[in-house]
Amino acid sequence: MLTQTEVEDIRSTAAALADAARTATLAHFRKPGLTADTKETTHFDPVTIADRESELAMRDILERRRPQDGILGEEFGPKSGTSGLTWVLDPIDGTRGYLSGTPTWGVLISVADASGPIYGLIDQPYIQERFEGGFGLASVNGPMGASPLKTRASCDLSQAILLSTFPEVGNEEEGRAFRRVAEQVRLVRYGMDCYGYALLAAGQVDLVIEAGLQTYDVQAPIAVIEAAGGVVTNWQGHSARAGGQVLAAANPEIHAAAMAFLNG
Repeated sequence: MLTQTEVEDIRSTAAALADAARTATLAHFRKPGLTADTKETTHFDPVTIADRESELAMRDILERRRPQDGILGEEFGPKSGTSGLTWVLDPIDGTRGYLSGTPTWGVLISVADASGPIYGLIDQPYIQERFEGGFGLASVNGPMGASPLKTRASCDLSQAILLSTFPEVGNEEEGRAFRRVAEQVRLVRYGMDCYGYALLAAGQVDLVIEAGLQTYDVQAPIAVIEAAGGVVTNWQGHSARAGGQVLAAANPEIHAAAMAFLNG
């Protein structure tokens, strides 16, 4: 069990990481000449100078403030620790959106113990909204002020709003499963990146369904959504903390309804 002093130090450290990532990412956002390398040879999986500078800035703060903790970052791999806590960092979630100039990308920061994520931030530097969840807290702070996060109440699946990042969700079989749910809901929107999970925590939508995710894509959203009252699992109802298939829902009822269609 963490002491209140330890909790406060984790929260203040996470805020410092998010502030540093804002500076690093906004230095290149919508600037002429921004280019990207690709991590894959079969499809475009971009990484930019902003991804690397953002993660390096966060790692530097952790080395100074919490050297006892482990780190798992998208761009520079794992670092072991001795505290039992690991910081999971996605320096830009939604690099394709970042390259396109859209504001739905974000910075994901979470802290995990052996049980999974216990605290998370979803930060959107350009919009300047920061969603926080864990340690009994669930809130968003941005241009419209601060307010608590609370997921939506239950509704029939036919009235639900569903978000995903790509219309082509996962492999062919996963795509068919996704479309079974999409055919049942009232509205489907795409291209959200991590901002979709923030909107679910804020009570704006009912479902986010994705596949092919990595650990650093999901751990902060899990912490924030669960703190706001939502449910996040894989498509079979098990832990999603390692990534892969993700079903995020505003409440247990809509989660069960969506999972039934995902599994045929």
